Amino acid sequence: MSVLEVEGAQLYYETRGDGPPMLLIPGANGDAGVFEPLADRLSAHYRVATYDRRGFSRSRLAGPQDYSRRLSTDATDARRLIEHVAGGGEATVFGTSSGAVVALRLLLEHADVIDTAVLFEPAAMCLHPQGRQWIEFFAYVYDVYRRAGTDPALKLFRERTFPAVDHAVMQRSRNPNSPHAVANAVYWFERELREYTSAQVNTEALRPWADRIVPAVGRECRGYPNHEVSRRLGRLLDRDVAEMPGGHVGFVTHCDAFADALLTRLQQETSARHGTR
Repeated sequence: MSVLEVEGAQLYYETRGDGPPMLLIPGANGDAGVFEPLADRLSAHYRVATYDRRGFSRSRLAGPQDYSRRLSTDATDARRLIEHVAGGGEATVFGTSSGAVVALRLLLEHADVIDTAVLFEPAAMCLHPQGRQWIEFFAYVYDVYRRAGTDPALKLFRERTFPAVDHAVMQRSRNPNSPHAVANAVYWFERELREYTSAQVNTEALRPWADRIVPAVGRECRGYPNHEVSRRLGRLLDRDVAEMPGGHVGFVTHCDAFADALLTRLQQETSARHGTR
């Protein structure tokens, strides 16, 4: 167990492997455990860091939090981890869903620590052609949570937002017997569901870093909101979108094939920007 002390929190993190540093940023459940199989697979090529985002699972809050700046704080936490693991250098970043929203903010505020950022289906509805409707839907999901509790709200969220191939894995991650699952769900509803899905993304400010950005989608997610966000981000930045096996959690359901596709695209990016190493 390793803990990095940052302002207002203690960040639990794990590292695997040797090689260039890579940071994996988890999505809605905020827990490093979702990446265990993928991190194991990638660790043959990278020094992979995974972590619980602040307030989730083993990353404890320390003192008052400025929730008006939560997304920027999440991005600063990621920067601190990269600095710690990379020794002051750059890292490849893979963020999924809410974690990809964090990665977008990291690009906007701390691009100097990023070599390549893979943005896998960001939950940034401002980039969706019908973004306002989805933001209103997520506000409704929050209302369901407040009236009926986490389970009905999560079921509604899961069934409307992601393909069926993802549902079983998502249900398992909410296991009520887990020591952190219930608390993580409540924290996400209260601090992220509405805030991160409605976060603004200045794509013009991203343009100087476009060659470092890889928008990515799950092949099974066509027609679902996060998939469309990645597609539009690719169009706005003139970047090819990486198609990955499986759905929104393909890195769990199709781990080996997902890892192979990710490694191939990262090698292509390295060759294009730096020449073959």
